[in-house]
Amino acid sequence: MTYALGFRVKSGRAVAVALAGSCASPALLARCEVLLSDPAIHETKQPYHAGMGTAQEDPKTIARLVSIIRRCARTSIDQLLTDDRLTAGSCQGAALVVGSVIDPEEVGNPHIRAHAREGKLFRGVVEEALQANHVHCTVIVEKKLAAEAAKTLGRRDGDIKRMVGDLGRGLAGPWRADEKAAAIGAWIALG
Repeated sequence: MTYALGFRVKSGRAVAVALAGSCASPALLARCEVLLSDPAIHETKQPYHAGMGTAQEDPKTIARLVSIIRRCARTSIDQLLTDDRLTAGSCQGAALVVGSVIDPEEVGNPHIRAHAREGKLFRGVVEEALQANHVHCTVIVEKKLAAEAAKTLGRRDGDIKRMVGDLGRGLAGPWRADEKAAAIGAWIALG
């Protein structure tokens, strides 16, 4: 069995969905949250913020927090890939659905730049952890996800939304926009 992963990357965490099967008939294997920060160290959720609306400027503090984040991401991705639901197969690829890929250094506002740096950091640590496990990944900006899915999967947007909605019907708990975006990413990676 082969499967693909989709992630909706956020600050400090990611929603992960694993799909198996074919592009014509994907099947949900797993859905979970992947911690990319240390819950005991609140600052690891937003390492480029010193407080509400204030950018963190201390390089030693940032370096310490980034090191913790890298370790957390690697541990969480390793745990995901060794989850009992996935160990019977091999991961053929992953797609990371992100809010933006803007270069943080092109952002003039220090507070918005901090958010852009965090977006780049959390996307990067997931990529690094997957690559360390020999999983190829692609990055898709969420605003372009529907167009990319239609192109890659050769289906209309409405069909994709309906099928992704159906994937979550049997689950306990919510099947929210983040889960659906991660599922579409995994479906694209199956293709």
